[in-house]
Amino acid sequence: MSLECWKQVLDAGIKQNQTPLNAQQLKVFSHLMACQTEQAGSEVYACTHCGFQLRVNRSCRDRHCPGCQYRATQQWCELRRADVLPVTYYHLVFTLPHKLNGWVSCYPGEIYQWLFESVWQTLNTFGHSPKRLNGQVGVMAVLHTWGQTLTRHVHLHCLVPGGALTQSGEWHAATSSYLFPVKALSRHYRGRMVSQLRQARKSGLLELIDNQSFDQTLNQLMNSDWNVYAKAASYGHDKLINYLGRYTRKIALTPNRLDNFNGELVDLKYRDYRNNQQKVMQLAPSELIRRFALHVLPKGFMRIRYYGYLANAVCRKKLKVIRAALSVEPVAIEKAEECHELTVLACPQCGQNQWHFIGMSRRLHWEPG
Repeated sequence: MSLECWKQVLDAGIKQNQTPLNAQQLKVFSHLMACQTEQAGSEVYACTHCGFQLRVNRSCRDRHCPGCQYRATQQWCELRRADVLPVTYYHLVFTLPHKLNGWVSCYPGEIYQWLFESVWQTLNTFGHSPKRLNGQVGVMAVLHTWGQTLTRHVHLHCLVPGGALTQSGEWHAATSSYLFPVKALSRHYRGRMVSQLRQARKSGLLELIDNQSFDQTLNQLMNSDWNVYAKAASYGHDKLINYLGRYTRKIALTPNRLDNFNGELVDLKYRDYRNNQQKVMQLAPSELIRRFALHVLPKGFMRIRYYGYLANAVCRKKLKVIRAALSVEPVAIEKAEECHELTVLACPQCGQNQWHFIGMSRRLHWEPG
């Protein structure tokens, strides 16, 4: 489905929607509908050869927008290409039990934050264990909140280089095909997350949940297995950065997953992982909007985070130490170019392709039709 048809589905869903949207969700949907239209404002360019002026509608650059995230993915890949180490990378996924979905509805930002903290504390503890890597690991963690049918499925994707850096600058390489024992990771992660929730309760948070339900839910969770996936990334180093990019900028709903909108129902394509088959389900636009709105992140929430020796504050310094320990040359880092909306385009007046950015018009407000 084209972006234009995708917007028609969103517009119909917003008009028909019966579930109240909060201010952040309304803001996101207004960005998606205004993207690359007059409502988003425009950028003005002048041909340096003949002076012809060209006006180009701006992108919304919202992190929930499929069109804008494709460009953001390309830029991210270029910036992070220099950070890839010549070691095996591991892909780990920590899933939040579905029993907590109701709590996530009430406290999304808080529970997402505790999920990040619990996962990092778990990986950091295992990395420093003398029985394992005995050093500091590096982690890139990306929050995803959706399943294939757009229902709430909160999980954290973690990409971890296979090794740990000691305080003396030594590199301890991982030798396991799954980095750390999965069952042990699961138990430790479960304990950390439940402890975070209990501590939050003592601190006066999670007030919308009654005491009996709170204790009962956590007791049930402590008696159940939590889902943790771990496997060595199968991509070679030349393709690894693109593999990482797909996870960092992936969003819940993209136009290529929608088809055959007849004004009342739209086909949503999804993969059924139980039998690994591609299937299609029909949804009313209002239901599609309701499901999509579940995955709008709280304002200002960072869904991509770096820990350990990949943390932004120490990344350059520690990667240099690791490369020295591995006896490999550092990778040159190119300064990212300023991004504008204009793509390669010949001037309609003189045929040249030399443009000068002049300025931009203000953004207007989009309102449902």
